[in-house]
Amino acid sequence: MDLKGSKVLLTGGSSGIGKATAIALLNKGADVLITGRDKAKLISCAQELNCKYVLMDSSNFDEIPGQCKEAVDMLDGVDILINNAGIGTFDLLDDISIKDLQAIYNTNVFGVALITQEIIKHFKEQGSGNIINIGSTAATKGFAHGTVYSSSKFALRGMTQCWQSELRMHNVRVMLVNPSEVPTAFNVDDRKEKGLVDNKLHPEDIAHAIVSNLEMANRGFIPELAVWASNPF
Repeated sequence: MDLKGSKVLLTGGSSGIGKATAIALLNKGADVLITGRDKAKLISCAQELNCKYVLMDSSNFDEIPGQCKEAVDMLDGVDILINNAGIGTFDLLDDISIKDLQAIYNTNVFGVALITQEIIKHFKEQGSGNIINIGSTAATKGFAHGTVYSSSKFALRGMTQCWQSELRMHNVRVMLVNPSEVPTAFNVDDRKEKGLVDNKLHPEDIAHAIVSNLEMANRGFIPELAVWASNPF
């Protein structure tokens, strides 16, 4: 697709992969609206990038329909949904609690489904659309300490495959991007960005993968793409 003039709703867009993706899309001429749950950080980022924004916590289910409507109204439509917002916790099985499970699944699974449910109404009406879900290489292989986070990304991967089957008939492309480790503010208590390192992926690498997926001609799409660091050791 031609990204120039496209209308993009990008969740979790105020830092890390989300912010890098917003920049890449804006540079392509897209009209981008970012969401986030930290109001000050969100406004600061939107002002820096000169893009639209809506305050949104995807775990606050009752607010999702109204916030999605606000976003679509501000964009005057929607062509692309990027489900990037996500959180994690990394405890051994012995130590996880129902509170951990609920918190991670509320954002990484349930919130994603409910946001997408609102946006596909517009995609179906216009007969086209694009969904990028940001998973993780943890969606393809579990690991020690990964019970909660990895299983939530496995669930997202499963939902992505279901949506691919449901939405292809409506000319909606649904794609999953699975990054390996990217130093960002993810899983950092004070939400400050981690320093970048040469042997790990940078947010811009994942942004490049997302933009490349979207720019493929509309007659095709890449259902799932994993991005690994060449030499992380």
